[in-house]
Amino acid sequence: MDLGLAGKTAFVTGGSHGIGLAVARGLLAEGAAVVVCGRDERRLAECGVPGVRADVTDYDQLGRAVDEAAERLGGLDLLVANAGGSFGRGLLESTPQQWADTYALNVGHASHAIRCAVPHFGQRGGGAALIISSITGRKPGPHSSYAAAKAAEIHLAAALAQELGPRSIRVNTLSPGSVLFDGGGWDRFRTRHPDVYAAFARDDFPRGRLITLQEVADTACFLLSPRATGVNGADIPVDAAQDHPTAARFFP
Repeated sequence: MDLGLAGKTAFVTGGSHGIGLAVARGLLAEGAAVVVCGRDERRLAECGVPGVRADVTDYDQLGRAVDEAAERLGGLDLLVANAGGSFGRGLLESTPQQWADTYALNVGHASHAIRCAVPHFGQRGGGAALIISSITGRKPGPHSSYAAAKAAEIHLAAALAQELGPRSIRVNTLSPGSVLFDGGGWDRFRTRHPDVYAAFARDDFPRGRLITLQEVADTACFLLSPRATGVNGADIPVDAAQDHPTAARFFP
């Protein structure tokens, strides 16, 4: 299927590694032009995709990065708000500031990136934004601040789909489950706890394996494409019917 992405322009936050880089490469393979952003200059230099350095929690930097990407690309059609993470641990092990920082990194960055992209989308007659949320936003697990922020991203996309729809701008979320890739968190977990990892993959995934970067990227490319113009305000899980968001219950 031709997704109709050839000639489209895209900006991906947190795009120098992991899911963000996989989505950027998927868009490139479909014929789109892409600029990514990230904080790590080495990763940006080595990722093979044109990039701009920015800390997405510094909203001035983030706004400049969106504008720079649009300038480099000659306009902007697509935006992927992928950067995310958490500060602190559980409720009793984290501070109010860490909760605020987690919200800023996830929900705040996604909303501001889309806000900054709207004028550029308008110059192209519309656009599409995709927020990368998480299975944790639908099936809560530790850490609570991260789960709450990811749930808020899902609701944010639904609200923005209503608000920006009259401007011909679609907004959706994609919620990956546990993704296994070389050097990623689950790859490190598999090395440290092979028995627990094996039990997690066997018992929590009907197919007996975690999902791949390619599976996430393929779905992201479809949701961003003209083939998905009827999909707006939706949260699309890519988790292979994963049962629990963590492997904590397998520890004695």
